[in-house]
Amino acid sequence: MDILISVLEQGLILSIAVFGVYITFKILDFPDMSADGTFPLGAAVTAVCLLSGINPFAACILSFAVGCIGGLLTGFLHVKLKISNLLSGILVMIALYSINLRIMSKSNIPLFGKQTIFSGNGNVLVTIVIFMIIAKIALDLFLKTKLGFALKAVGDNEQLVTSLGLNNDNIKLIGLAISNGLVALAGSMMAQYQGFSDVGMGTGTVVMGLAAVIMGEAIFGKINFIKATTMGLLGSIVYKGVIAVALMVGLPPTDLKLVTALIVTIALSLNGKKFSFKLKKNVEFGGGTLVKDTKSM
Repeated sequence: MDILISVLEQGLILSIAVFGVYITFKILDFPDMSADGTFPLGAAVTAVCLLSGINPFAACILSFAVGCIGGLLTGFLHVKLKISNLLSGILVMIALYSINLRIMSKSNIPLFGKQTIFSGNGNVLVTIVIFMIIAKIALDLFLKTKLGFALKAVGDNEQLVTSLGLNNDNIKLIGLAISNGLVALAGSMMAQYQGFSDVGMGTGTVVMGLAAVIMGEAIFGKINFIKATTMGLLGSIVYKGVIAVALMVGLPPTDLKLVTALIVTIALSLNGKKFSFKLKKNVEFGGGTLVKDTKSM
């Protein structure tokens, strides 16, 4: 039971980062690698804030704001300096590694004994659920606004957005800022959940986020009433569940990156393919009945 609760808690924290990855990769069609840097950036800012006695909830808000700045930097390199989107993210990711070290002054900061969002008599899972719900509802509401629709349009057809008199560059900057802000918020929560901040804790964030998004779409994509953000949420829980199963069957932690690569590979190979099964349909002709096989989704 403890393992299931741990999987659920970590999956829900990861889902907030998945929301950010969803914005860049699925909406903006922007391969933003800077998420690997903004995740530990949120953790680093939170660690320093907690050591300084700042309220942990205020630390989460500050981490979100600093993550937005990281996203704006990626957008600036792309839209203003005309550097390719992939290279812009990589450059910011590399720069943030040194910045995170500068913020923390060392590679690892323990947070045991410090006041966190999980301190007190409150339930850890309840706290995580509240944060996740706030992030999900806020993102869903934003995507229904005029700016949210413009964000979607930029990813689909930039020429159309330009013809409507909107500035593509500004919309991209906003999307990247929100995306990396959510990733940094997830990093802040993960640092407080684990009890430490580490400069390397963001490695693979983009891959994990993509795995969750792809798995969510592959498994739940045929259910019409489920929102894309909900698919990412469920996909993150499934992803953490698969990782937990891999550890339970005896795989060493050093093989988890290989497991992640296999998960992404399988999800990509299955994504977009139709899963069909045979149904028997009765067709009546007069007094007789003909049974035939038909394929249905």
